[in-house]
Amino acid sequence: MIILTKEDIKKCITMKEAIEINKEALKNYSNKNAIVPLRTNLNIDKYNGQALFMPASISGKNDSLGIKIVSVYPDNVKNNLPSVPAIMLVFDSKTGIISGLLDGTYLTQLRTAALQGAATDLLAKKNSRIAALIGTGGQAYEQAHAMLTVRKLDELRVVGRNFEKTKKFVELINNDFKQFNTKIIALENSNTAITDADIITTVTTSTTPTFNSDFVKLGTHINGIGSYTPEMIELPTKIITQADKIFFDTNNGVLNEAGDILLALKEKMINKSSFTGELGELISKKVNGRENNDEITLFKSVGSAVLDVATSEAIIKKAAKIGIGNCIKI
Repeated sequence: MIILTKEDIKKCITMKEAIEINKEALKNYSNKNAIVPLRTNLNIDKYNGQALFMPASISGKNDSLGIKIVSVYPDNVKNNLPSVPAIMLVFDSKTGIISGLLDGTYLTQLRTAALQGAATDLLAKKNSRIAALIGTGGQAYEQAHAMLTVRKLDELRVVGRNFEKTKKFVELINNDFKQFNTKIIALENSNTAITDADIITTVTTSTTPTFNSDFVKLGTHINGIGSYTPEMIELPTKIITQADKIFFDTNNGVLNEAGDILLALKEKMINKSSFTGELGELISKKVNGRENNDEITLFKSVGSAVLDVATSEAIIKKAAKIGIGNCIKI
C-alpha cells in the first residue's frame, strides 16, 4: 500500500491532467459505467461528530475502486486539530486488495477544482478574459488554479467575506500563479467583481445568494461549486431562470442536495425540463453545450465519489511508477 501526503500528490498530477481525468470520470458516470451508492452518514453524538463514507467503482478504460471517508468534528478546532479530516482508500479492482491511502482533504480540493475546470473548459467562451472567484476558503486556491489553467485570463477578481483575508489570499495566489501572467485583484463587492466577467465561480457554503444576477452579462459562464446541502444557496434563483443551458455533475446528486436548484424548483420558477443534462452527457455528445457567445451557461455540482476514485486511481499509478510516497506491506 502506498501512502501519499498532500505534497506527494502534487508531485504526481497536474491540474491539467486532473481536469481530463474528471471529464473521463463524468463520461463514465453518465454512460452508466460507474456504481456510486448514496453516502453513509454516521452521527457520533457523544463527541459532536459525524463520519461520512463515500464509495464508488468505475468500469471503463481505467477500472477504479475506492472509498473516501470524511469526518466532521467542529469541536476539533478547540484542540488545534482539523475539523474536517479526510482520507481516501484505493483498492485494486481485480483483487480487492488495498493499493493506496491518500490525503483526502487535498484530494477533495484538487478534484473539486478539476471538476469546475472541466465545466469551464467545456462551456465558457473560448475568448474569456475576465473571471470572478467568490470565496476564499479551503477550496478557493485550487479553484483559481483551475480557471487559470483552462482559459488565458487577463484578470481574475477575488471576493471574500473578510477583505483583509481576501487581500492576503490574493497575495498568495499572485505569487504562486505568476506563470499565468494574469492580473489577480481583491475586491470587496461581489457585484463589482462579476460586472463584465466572462466566468463566475462561487465556492462558498452560503445560505444566501453570493451575487446579484442583474450584474451578469450575456455570454457569461457560471459555476456553482460550494453549496452542497438543501440549506445552502449560492446562486440567485433569477440567474437559474436566465440561463440558456444548465448542466449538473450528477442529476441524482444535484436534485437531492443542491439548495440553489431545489429552491428554484420549489418556487416553480423552473422545472426539470429546464435542465440541459449532466456534464458527462455533453462530453459524450448526447446534448449540446454552448452554441453562441450570448448564451448564459450554468454548471452546478455537489460532488461525487466517482471523481475521487478516478483521480486517486491515476495518482496511485503515477506514484508507483515514479517511486513517490511511503510503501508498506499489510
